[in-house]
Amino acid sequence: EVKVTDTGQLQLVDDEGKTHKINKKTEGTIRPMHPTSVKGVDDMIRLGDLNEAGLLRNLLVRHKEGIIYTYTGSILVAVNPYQLLPIYTTEQVHMYTDRRLGELPPHVFAIADSCFFNMRRNKKNQCCIISGESGAGKTESTKLVLQFLAAVSGQHSWIEQQILEANPILEAFGNAKTVRNDNSSRFGKYIDVNFTKGGAIEGARVEQYLLEKSRVCRQAPEERNYHIFYYMLMGMSADQKKILSLGNAAEYTYLTMGNCTSCEGRDDVKEYAHFRSALKILMFTENDSWEICKLLAAILHLGNVTFESTIVNNLEVCLLLQVAPKELGKSLTERSLMTTRESVTKPLTCEQAQDGRDAFVKAIYGRLFIWVVDKINAAIYKPSEDTDVVRQSIGLLDIFGFENFNKNSFEQLCINFANEQLQQFFVKHVFKLEQDEYTRENIVWKHIDYKDNQSTLDVLASKPMNMLALIDEESNFPKGTDTTMLQKMNQHHGKGGIYIPPKNNYETQFGVQHFAGVVYYDSTGFLEKNRDALSTDLIQMVQTSANKLLKQQASDGKKRVPTLIGQFRLSLDSLMKTLTVCQPYFIRCIKPNDFKKPMLFDRELCIRQLRYSGMMETIRIRKAGYPVRYTFQEFLDRYRVLLKTSLCDPKTESQEKCCESICETVLDGEGDWKTGKTKIFLKDSHDTMLEVERMKELNTKALLIQKVLRGYKYRRQYLRQKAGALVIQKYWRGHKGRKLYRLGFARLQAQVRSRQLHYQYKRKREAAMVLQTQIRGHLARKEWKRKRDAVILLQAYTRGGLARKALKKMKRDAYLLRSKKKIKNKNKMALMEKQKNLEEVLRQKKEKETTAQTESITDQEMVERMFEFLPRIVGGQEGQAPVGYEKFEGMITEEIDIDDFPIEENLPKEDYDDLDEYSFSKFASMYFQGAATPTHIRQRLRQPLLYHEDEGDVLASLTVWWIILRFMGDLPEPKKQVKAPGAPAQERFLPQDLISRKDRRLSHMTVQEDSDAMVDEGPTLERPLTSLEKLHIIVGYAIVRHDLRDEIYCQICKQLQENNNRNSYFRGWILLSLCLGIFPPSERFTRYLQSFIRFAPGDYASYCAERLRRTTMNGMRGEPPSWLELQATKTKKPMIVTVKLMDNRSVNLPVDSASTSREICQALSNKIKLKDTFGFSLYVALYEKVWALGSGREHVMDAISQCEQEVKRRGGQEQHAPWRLFFRKEIFTPWHDCKEDKFSTDLIYQQIIHGLKFGEYQSEKVGLYVYVYLTLLLLSEAKWVQMVSTAHAQGSYLSSSQKTDSVKAETVDYAREKWPMFFSRFFEVVKLSGPALPKNKFIVAINWTGITFLDEREKRLLELSFPEVTGVNTIREGKASGQAVNLLTLKGDFTLSGTAAGDMAELITMFLSGLMERSQYAVTLKEASQDDPALLSFKKGVLIIIIKDDEFPLQRGWIKGQNDSTKKTGAVPADDILILPTLSKPTNEVMNIIQANQKETGTMERLAPFTLKEFSLEYFRCYKVHKLIIRKMITGTKLWANSREPIRQPLLKKLVGNPELSVLVLNVCVPILKYMGDYPTKQMQSPLELTDQIFGPATKHEVLRDEIYCQIMKQMTINNNRFSIEQGWQLMWLCCGLFPPTQSLLKHTQRFLESRRREPLASDCLQRLQSSLRKLPPHQVEVDAIQQNSTQIFHKIHFPNDTEEIFEVATSTRIRDLIQNISKQLKLASADGFSIFVKTHDKVLSLNDTDYFFDSLRQITDWSKKAKRIKDGGPVNVPYLVFFMRKLWFNVVPGRDSEADLIFHFPQEVPKYLRGYHVCTKEEMVNIAALLFRIKVNNDKTQFVQIPKLLKELVPLDQLKAMSENEWKKTIVASFNKQAGMTVEEAMVAFLKAVFRWPTFGCAFFEVKQTSEQNFPDIVRIAISKQGLTIIHPKTKDVLANHPFNRIANWCSGSTYFHMTIGSLVKGSKFLCETSLGYKMDDLITSYVNMYLRERKAVQTRNQRASKTAV
Repeated sequence: EVKVTDTGQLQLVDDEGKTHKINKKTEGTIRPMHPTSVKGVDDMIRLGDLNEAGLLRNLLVRHKEGIIYTYTGSILVAVNPYQLLPIYTTEQVHMYTDRRLGELPPHVFAIADSCFFNMRRNKKNQCCIISGESGAGKTESTKLVLQFLAAVSGQHSWIEQQILEANPILEAFGNAKTVRNDNSSRFGKYIDVNFTKGGAIEGARVEQYLLEKSRVCRQAPEERNYHIFYYMLMGMSADQKKILSLGNAAEYTYLTMGNCTSCEGRDDVKEYAHFRSALKILMFTENDSWEICKLLAAILHLGNVTFESTIVNNLEVCLLLQVAPKELGKSLTERSLMTTRESVTKPLTCEQAQDGRDAFVKAIYGRLFIWVVDKINAAIYKPSEDTDVVRQSIGLLDIFGFENFNKNSFEQLCINFANEQLQQFFVKHVFKLEQDEYTRENIVWKHIDYKDNQSTLDVLASKPMNMLALIDEESNFPKGTDTTMLQKMNQHHGKGGIYIPPKNNYETQFGVQHFAGVVYYDSTGFLEKNRDALSTDLIQMVQTSANKLLKQQASDGKKRVPTLIGQFRLSLDSLMKTLTVCQPYFIRCIKPNDFKKPMLFDRELCIRQLRYSGMMETIRIRKAGYPVRYTFQEFLDRYRVLLKTSLCDPKTESQEKCCESICETVLDGEGDWKTGKTKIFLKDSHDTMLEVERMKELNTKALLIQKVLRGYKYRRQYLRQKAGALVIQKYWRGHKGRKLYRLGFARLQAQVRSRQLHYQYKRKREAAMVLQTQIRGHLARKEWKRKRDAVILLQAYTRGGLARKALKKMKRDAYLLRSKKKIKNKNKMALMEKQKNLEEVLRQKKEKETTAQTESITDQEMVERMFEFLPRIVGGQEGQAPVGYEKFEGMITEEIDIDDFPIEENLPKEDYDDLDEYSFSKFASMYFQGAATPTHIRQRLRQPLLYHEDEGDVLASLTVWWIILRFMGDLPEPKKQVKAPGAPAQERFLPQDLISRKDRRLSHMTVQEDSDAMVDEGPTLERPLTSLEKLHIIVGYAIVRHDLRDEIYCQICKQLQENNNRNSYFRGWILLSLCLGIFPPSERFTRYLQSFIRFAPGDYASYCAERLRRTTMNGMRGEPPSWLELQATKTKKPMIVTVKLMDNRSVNLPVDSASTSREICQALSNKIKLKDTFGFSLYVALYEKVWALGSGREHVMDAISQCEQEVKRRGGQEQHAPWRLFFRKEIFTPWHDCKEDKFSTDLIYQQIIHGLKFGEYQSEKVGLYVYVYLTLLLLSEAKWVQMVSTAHAQGSYLSSSQKTDSVKAETVDYAREKWPMFFSRFFEVVKLSGPALPKNKFIVAINWTGITFLDEREKRLLELSFPEVTGVNTIREGKASGQAVNLLTLKGDFTLSGTAAGDMAELITMFLSGLMERSQYAVTLKEASQDDPALLSFKKGVLIIIIKDDEFPLQRGWIKGQNDSTKKTGAVPADDILILPTLSKPTNEVMNIIQANQKETGTMERLAPFTLKEFSLEYFRCYKVHKLIIRKMITGTKLWANSREPIRQPLLKKLVGNPELSVLVLNVCVPILKYMGDYPTKQMQSPLELTDQIFGPATKHEVLRDEIYCQIMKQMTINNNRFSIEQGWQLMWLCCGLFPPTQSLLKHTQRFLESRRREPLASDCLQRLQSSLRKLPPHQVEVDAIQQNSTQIFHKIHFPNDTEEIFEVATSTRIRDLIQNISKQLKLASADGFSIFVKTHDKVLSLNDTDYFFDSLRQITDWSKKAKRIKDGGPVNVPYLVFFMRKLWFNVVPGRDSEADLIFHFPQEVPKYLRGYHVCTKEEMVNIAALLFRIKVNNDKTQFVQIPKLLKELVPLDQLKAMSENEWKKTIVASFNKQAGMTVEEAMVAFLKAVFRWPTFGCAFFEVKQTSEQNFPDIVRIAISKQGLTIIHPKTKDVLANHPFNRIANWCSGSTYFHMTIGSLVKGSKFLCETSLGYKMDDLITSYVNMYLRERKAVQTRNQRASKTAV
């Protein structure tokens, strides 16, 4: 700083505050300081004073401010602060990660980050050369770079820690205390760190250079030997030292030569512990460690060996080296020489013996050091398995700097030679940077001269006969000496300027001109050090040693280069080759002083180091070019004042133009300056001139600014005063005026206002009176009208009542009058008739008496004789009950009276008055063929009575006539099977259609089997038949042949008319009555039959008429009459059947032959007062089978008849058929609500209980708590008590607040949700048309979820939800009168035929209409854009949410809706939307199908399937074939079409030229063909093996993904094999879920899929196409799912409370998505802190939130396969369980989230408490024990006796003996009683609240063994929580240490170790522990740290947003 004294003399004040006078001598040496040098700059390239002084001052200024790092371009200058600075924390690591160099202040982390960033970006190896003098901080800088690389790698892997822990071992063996440095590296090292493609460290390799072995034997004053000796002596246990005969350091010669055995600031004991930990981490065994100690001890003992006449103190050495004492003494004191004839032994002098011993020691230590380095490399260097993969690496070179001491020897020559090489590399690199800068900026530049040290390198090592070669050559001569060596060097290099020879022949010093100056070397000992050889005696002695390590080193020594220079040159050449191919970075370490003191800066020392480090060469190169550089923005900001806007306006011109204008104006004619692309380049003189002009212009502008500002100031002051005066004037004048006129004006205002108010009041009063008048009148008129209407109404009802009463009386009187007249007339006619018939009666009396004796049988007796009846029974109570329904026997029976039975329906009353006109004789005359009469005959007919077109009907009519005659007894039964004379052959056999009915089985019970028997002929009829067989034949023909029914009735009526045979007559009426209950006549014959029935004998007339009416009403039966119906013919009364209810009740119902299931269900519903009747059906049970009759038109007696036939088939009797009828719930409506009818809910509930007990409802989880609860209600056996009580207590359905009805309702809802297929209505159908399905005959299952097509094995062929069904209609099939249903769906239209097709259509229609009435969702049919805000705008295919608030009436064609995509609300035209039949929001899959369907229906015609033909023209390889082959080919070969031949080359031409990728592609082709079934294979491979081979390479190599897509689509194109197509779709589905194609293929793939939308998987493939980017091939679960054609994958997730749930997991589901899904389904308050865990046989692994779920499972599967050593391709079964648990315990407050407390927090915290991890008082333990006991037994006090047995489950393990069992029981019971009224859930929360108060709540505990801290016990307990990591004493539970996460700098885990560094990265303390759970600790710490980092970033983001908002 320049100061002017009072006398006007100039003085200088330096940086230390000293004052210097300026005189003429010093004035020339002083120049003005550039502004950049005043306060210093971050980058010294920007210094204006670019010279040594400028650099030195910049470092000085920054050193004073505590800033130790400075850039020189990309070179970092690091000044050792000699103190610990707070700039190496993890926060600093995060700060400098992913930042550009120069973006933040200089830091060693910035250099490390640049290395890492450039390595990953440029895919080029990097290196960082760290150099400097001893004590400059090279080793610490190297460690910091390693620490940063390990941190940014982010893996916390064990290999990272191994690399870091290599440093303590290398420092122990290679570092020592020197005068300059307490931890001086006495060797050079190069650490090559290898990285994966993802940037993770995967290994490293260490190379060592020039270990200073002489330090082992000699040390300078105040210096120590290598650290390892002091570590060992201070840290080794007394027992181990005793074994090695060791004492303290003062006892050993080798450790006391420097008179320094301790080092201030180093704790040798602690360092030894770290050294031992590092050995363990680096895989050194205990034996290795012991062998190292033995050799080190041997070295110390050898140093104490003295040589006199004999060797003294050599016993310990012999024991440690394991050699014979004599051999050792001989090899140390004698030297063997080989002559031409014999070996001569020569004794050594004491000095020679000591030199030999020292050489031996140096050799042992040097080779031990090399062995240690090799062991480290073996642990941290993993050779690449793939030799073709080139690893990325960053190399760190920590090497000694240039050395120039008072006495320099051989070592200094080697070190300085290495520095010459590095300087050459450095200078070329800096020059290259300068050249690149000019090239990048397009600067035309001339050649820049810089100092090149190549001539020095030539003299030292490059030229022939160079100095190093001469030293090597002389070392190889046995007689060579240092003197002869020096003479040769003088001879060859004495005349050059580089080598400086000695001044005379007696001097031993020579000099070398190095880049940093001249260095003089003493040649004494050069050759001996270079030879580095042992005597043959010592080598032979070592070979006899039993010490393996020593012997191994001797053998390794034979392979080495013979001289030290040779070894060093090989290593150095290899290093330089490595550095040459890397992008280098340089760190120049500077030592500020020799005293190791902070804040002390020695300028002389520092300037010398700057020269030695090559920094001045950088300056020279920069100064030779353009040393001053500014970016255009920087230049313009600084020199904007020099710009003349008249020449260049910065508002319109670019920054470059403005800069050029300034330079042209100021530097006109001042030499060379350049402008580049982004910068302007100047010389030093230009910069000075610009600064001078800038100061001048600033002074001028400052004066101008002062002038303007002063004028502005005074003008502003004047204007302010003027404005103030005006304000004062205004207010004063106003005040004066108001004072003068205030009085009169106020009076005027008051008068005017009073008049205005009076007028307003008057108007309001008048208006109010008018309003009152009108309202009173209106109310009076309204009241009068109401009373008048009431009077009129009363009069009307009264008059009506009187009139009806009178009319009724008149009708009754008229009826009585007519009745009296009819009675009189009837009496008269009766008397006349009696008189007329008296004689006839008397005449026939005698004849009747004779016939009565033979035919005195009643009709009842006749029926009994015909069908051989047993006593009357009630239907449904015979035989053994079916399997599983035994408990319903003997139930309470209720009766339904016949009057209450709703058989009659509101049918129009039939008119029987005109039946006289429909006589049977009249019908016969009109329709009978030929001469057939309507009267009884006994002979066979020649032709049917009625005309039939079908020949089969004609023959059947004749057969029926024959059977009717036999039934009525008009023809005798044949005695044997002979042909009836005159009868056609066809009549003798039972037709095939009746055989199939007779022998058929129930389709509900067993699968119908086709029988080939009796194809040509049926069973003969010419044999005696029972009456029942005849009846079945007659009825069977009527059922099978509809046109035969009138024929049968006519034949029966014909045989009844004028039949005088009483037996035949009554048999005929019995037959007619039975037929009337089975089938009705046609409309043509109905009236005639009704007329004929009137003349039936006895009560048969009314009986038959009623049966005819019922059969006509309910339709034809499908089975012949049952045994129960035959009983009804005897009594002619309804049959009684028993129906069982599921609530242990039974009901007896009257039924007839025409009764339907609908009538019975209605009667039962009325009886039990059932409101919700839908879905309740009648079920039939027989043996082990149960099937539904439904609640429709099914005839009950048909089912009973089927049961009887089945019993007969099994060999039983029909009358004893053990069938049962049940009333059960068959199907639910989609809108079912259990609250509507509790009786209905109770019946369904009882049905579910029964189904669960007998296995009817089967599932992996049958509602565990529900089932246990129900079991508790049903069972009372003692053996169930304990188990049911426990389950009862745990049931979530049994909270005290819930009632029984609500529990039943929840049970029913659970069953409805869980088993929709069990509550379905089934219809057997045949597909007539529609999309292709595996089978055309299948079962349609309809339930509340939708429609499902099933095959006979219940395999799902197709699933349709109701939104996918667009319509259903019924069509007739033709003559067979069967029905068909046309089912319209989004997946195609199906035409289905079946017997119950009408019922199926009716059910579907009812569901669709009901859903649409209740639906709140619709889809738009077209696009609408509305300008009116009240109208809603939407696009086609958009989901609309309907809002039913009656704002827009539907009757007017409008609906209020909300657009689901835009969330806007408005009116929607009803015609523009389609209401979806659903109660829940449609899934994306359904919406995609709807939108795709809209697109397809919008096109005129269907597009042909898209192919890859267009894509192949541009991207496929050319297909080359021979010309002859082309001529023979009909069509050209299509590479994009299906082929069964494996391809020989990749399809994509970009892969053809790559042989490695081509092999992978060809290996994929065959597995694709095998999977699709297009390639024959001898050995079957599992689908998973094939998918691994197909997709495995593509997940590793991105370039192969398009090839996989192309090959799959190729095989699916023009492929006629349906199986192959289906398998191809499976591969496409898997592929779309793994990775997307590139953009070039994406649109083609989309078109390929869109053109095949009707394929089941096409839409799903489109949706998955760009959904995920997986890292691994598909998991077994995914392959299994798609193999079963299921696109939904469900996985079981377990919870800590021993429950589990099933969750859907897609292939694109990430772990975080699954966590959110589970949390949402469990209704947790937040998903934060929860994680997914996978439990294998030996580990519990936490999954990473960002990974895909199936990738994580696959990784675990592969890991398990490798662990079990299972070969790839073999069967693998890796059992695992997936858990969902809380991982991070933050923001956890018990009671805030009850679900999380009960499911997770309680079951996870209880085990920790019981293991005794917490510190708690006795009172707290008693209270918690009572809570835990309540949780186990609820309020059951009878369990108090179990407390002693349950103590281990109530009290911490370590506190069980704190009290006796009785005392524990007493105190627990007392506390339990205090908690009376508490529920189990409340007890769980209370437990958590008690534990929450402890600091260890939520901790994860680990028991580990530690060796790092001597003050800690060997076994400690580590607790990890949100506060950090706590080390606890396991016995006393005292906290030994507490480490917050921000204090943990690094951590990692190995297979059996866990390691962490506490504090900063430089001087942090290390903690190593042995545990197999280290991976868990690692994961927990990482998760907590990441959580805090996310929170911190979120807070920073919010603060930034807040600050921007404030601005």
